[in-house]
Amino acid sequence: MIRRRLPLFSMLLAALATALGLSGPAEGGTETRTWQEIVTAAKGQTVYWNAWGGDERINAYIAWVGDYMREEYDVTLKHVKLADTADAVSRVLAERTAGKKEDGSVDLIWINGENFAAMKKQHLLYGPFTQALPNFRLVDFENKPSTLVDFTVPADGLEAPWGMAKLNFPYDSARVENPPRSIPEFLDWAEAHPGRFTYPAPPAFLGSTFLKQALIELAPDPAFLQQPVANDAQVEQLTRPLWEYLDRLHPNLWRGGETFPSGGPAQRQLLDDGEIDISLSFNPAEASSAIANKLLPETVRTFVLDKGTIGNTHFVAIPFNAKAAEGAMVVANFLMSPKAQAVKQNPEAWGDPTVLAMSKLSDGQRHLFETLPLGLATLSPEDLGPTLLEPHPSWMTRIEAEWQKRYAR
Repeated sequence: MIRRRLPLFSMLLAALATALGLSGPAEGGTETRTWQEIVTAAKGQTVYWNAWGGDERINAYIAWVGDYMREEYDVTLKHVKLADTADAVSRVLAERTAGKKEDGSVDLIWINGENFAAMKKQHLLYGPFTQALPNFRLVDFENKPSTLVDFTVPADGLEAPWGMAKLNFPYDSARVENPPRSIPEFLDWAEAHPGRFTYPAPPAFLGSTFLKQALIELAPDPAFLQQPVANDAQVEQLTRPLWEYLDRLHPNLWRGGETFPSGGPAQRQLLDDGEIDISLSFNPAEASSAIANKLLPETVRTFVLDKGTIGNTHFVAIPFNAKAAEGAMVVANFLMSPKAQAVKQNPEAWGDPTVLAMSKLSDGQRHLFETLPLGLATLSPEDLGPTLLEPHPSWMTRIEAEWQKRYAR
C-alpha cells in the first residue's frame, strides 16, 4: 500500500505555493489527442515512475510491467523507488518554483490521499487525461465509487485508478456458523457471544476504520460525512448513534472492552490463538496469505457486510511538467488492462484487488480472474460487494478524539 503523507505536509505545501504565487492552472490542460496519436508519440520514451519501493513483490510486479512496455510499446520504464511519496511531490513543486515547465524529472507517480489533494490544489498535475485511455472505461465506477473520488477529493480525470483496498472480516468458520452481515447485527452477535470480538484501539488504522464503518451505517444522514465537519452541533447529531452503539457493544467485547489490541497483527494473533472468532483486515487476500504462512488456521474464511464496506483506491498520476507524458499514459492504460489487473490480483504475485468491473469484460477477460488461485479465504470480486466511500478526514479526527475521551484507559 502506498504511504500517505500527514496532513501537515499538505498544509506546508499549500503555504509554500501560496507564498511563491503558484496558484495558476496546470500546464498540461485536457488531453485531446486520439489514443493512436498518444501511442505513436510514446515510442522511444523513457518513463520515470516514482513509486514506493518497500515491498519486493510490488517491485517485481513493476519490473514485469516494464518488460511488457518495452516489448509491446517501445517504452522504457524506470522504477524510481521511494521511501515516501511526498519526496516526489516536493521535487515537482521545486521544479515549478524554478520555472521548469517541461522536461521534469518525474513522469508518473503512484499516489493517494493527501498527496493527490495537495498536487491538485496547487495545479501540479497533467490532464485531465484518463478519458483518453481505452481501458478507463472498464473500471467499476458504479460499485467502486472511490475510483472517482480520492478521500473525498474528486479525481476529475487527473489520476488513473490502479488498485483497491477494502475492509473485510476474517472469521473462524469452525466456531462461527452465521457471521453478522451489518453493523447492527454485529451488536446482536456480540451480545450472544460475549468476549469473542474486538477491534484495534484507535488511532490504529483498522480500529479507526471500524469506527468509520459503524458511523456510516448508523448516522441519520451519512451523505454529510462526505463534507468537512461544519460545527460541533452537527458532530453531536451525526455521531450520537455511534456512541450509543459502542456503549452497548464494549461490555461484550474481548476482556469486556477494558483493553484493545494495538493493531491488525495483534488482532490476527488473537484469532489464531482462539481468543476471538472475528477479526478485521483491509486487504481481501490477507487471510489467505496468513493461512499459507501458518499464521491462521485453515478454517478461517472472510465475509463483508451486505450494504458494503469502506474501501479506497490507489492511483497513478502524471505531473504537469512530465517529460514523457505520452509514455506515462501508455503505462497507466496498461495498468488498468484486464491482463495487468489479473496478474496483480493473483496472491502469488501481489494479491491487490482489481478496479475493473467484471460485467464490462469479455468472456475471455473474465476468465483471467475466474481462474486465479484466490486462496482458501479470499472472496471473489463479485462477492466483495459494494465499496463505501471514506468519510472526509475531519470526521475521522473528531471521532478518534472522542473515542479517546470515552474509552481509552
